[in-house]
Amino acid sequence: MRIIVFAVLLASVAPAFAQKKSYTPPRTADGQPDLQGIWNNSTVTPLERPPELGSKEFFTPAEALAYERSRVEQNNVDNRPKDVQTDVAAAYNQSWYDRGTHVVKTMGTSLITGPDGKLPGLTPDGKQRADVLADQRRLHPADGPESRSLTERCLLWPEAGPPMLPGPYNNNYRILQSRDYVTIEVEMIHDVRVIPLDNRPHLAAGVRQWLGDSRGHWDGNTLVVETSNFNDKSRFRGTTRDMRLTERFTRSDADTILYEFTVTDPETYTKPWTAQVTMSKSSGAMYEYACHEGNYGMVGILAGARAEEKK
Repeated sequence: MRIIVFAVLLASVAPAFAQKKSYTPPRTADGQPDLQGIWNNSTVTPLERPPELGSKEFFTPAEALAYERSRVEQNNVDNRPKDVQTDVAAAYNQSWYDRGTHVVKTMGTSLITGPDGKLPGLTPDGKQRADVLADQRRLHPADGPESRSLTERCLLWPEAGPPMLPGPYNNNYRILQSRDYVTIEVEMIHDVRVIPLDNRPHLAAGVRQWLGDSRGHWDGNTLVVETSNFNDKSRFRGTTRDMRLTERFTRSDADTILYEFTVTDPETYTKPWTAQVTMSKSSGAMYEYACHEGNYGMVGILAGARAEEKK
């Protein structure tokens, strides 16, 4: 009886999503698994597991529904503070945001997989770099445009990819395929990744790129992408230019891609870490994200900083 009860509990907790392994994806004209289309990775599931969930890796359906309701309410920025200054600093109202309203289809309690669902600890060098960067931002927040984040400068949203994590809005990705390439258009700050599939070697170590140097291959129905050669500026979550990234794209049903990535950077993290995000098929169009360096916002930020210094 105990074995039966345990099996029933596992069936209710383990995501039904994991039982779709027999799905056969459609094929392109070149015979590759077809990942093409516009996909959205919005979710209320956090990167790291909330402390109150302890070691719980998966939600039950009822728990997921309660958590979704709670997160949607917490994320609603129209629940404005009463004082004017804080209200103005909050900037956007809720209509600008598109964080999603559901947990990931795996029913995981965090995007990071594993028993703890947390980022690993920083190495001593990683912590020192993080402290230096925090001091720079605190002491020199707006000396010039270079002091501001890459996002504010419309150069790059590091967490939009690679690797590709959901953000507050503009979480769409367009995937196009040919025999020798997979191309991923990133909506947020309009980047495009062109991933060769022809077994060419990576670029020489001295050639560094904002989005790194990606090489892809097929492992059955899964697209595996290895990326290296990042530059010194993108620094995904404090990583160095020597971060190595492995991504896996698997179409698990007609409307879902299971996206998994592993970050390896011994100079920053004490061990590699892995996260999973489910991407849902979108029936709508993907519009231009018209952000550009030198926009009015940057002028206002720097002018405001000069006014504060003068005051």
